[in-house]
Amino acid sequence: MKADRIALRVLGIDPGLQRTGFGVIDVDGPHLRYVASGTISTLEAAKSNLPARLKIIFDGVREVVQRYQPQATSVEIVFVNVNPQSTLLLGQARGAALTALVSADLPVAEYTALQMKKAIVGHGLASKAQIQAMVMRLLKLPGLPGKDAADALGLAITHAHAAGSFAALASATALDPRSHAQYRRGRTY
Repeated sequence: MKADRIALRVLGIDPGLQRTGFGVIDVDGPHLRYVASGTISTLEAAKSNLPARLKIIFDGVREVVQRYQPQATSVEIVFVNVNPQSTLLLGQARGAALTALVSADLPVAEYTALQMKKAIVGHGLASKAQIQAMVMRLLKLPGLPGKDAADALGLAITHAHAAGSFAALASATALDPRSHAQYRRGRTY
């Protein structure tokens, strides 16, 4: 990347109650540059102490934001799984991460796992190993990132590719938030 151009720094978050992945990239037009990635682990807290685990996620995301100063963020959207209790717990972990991002006044884009997989691998049924391999290739990493970090980096890359399209659409026409983000029987943002 050229030194005189300011790149967009994007933070991707893959929420999880045990491990929340994060990935930070710089975007300069079509060029992507790896900055950092890792996981925020709640395994040191007792499994029965949900508030303490949520605080670890919140504090961890805030620390990542403070350290890497992203201008944009992307988070995976959680859908209902077979086990409603697991979905509820995952939703709370996601809420802790989202709250950390918006409390830092960062814009948040949301993508489904299917959207991320299609953007990174080319099809929505991609395995974790395929995501890891493509993220490694796209960011020219020397080795495979961890699974949670790879998903987070994938979300950041997805936003890097989609953000330009969204900005072009927004400048061409006024977007109505009640209709442009509608999906799955009327859920809107």
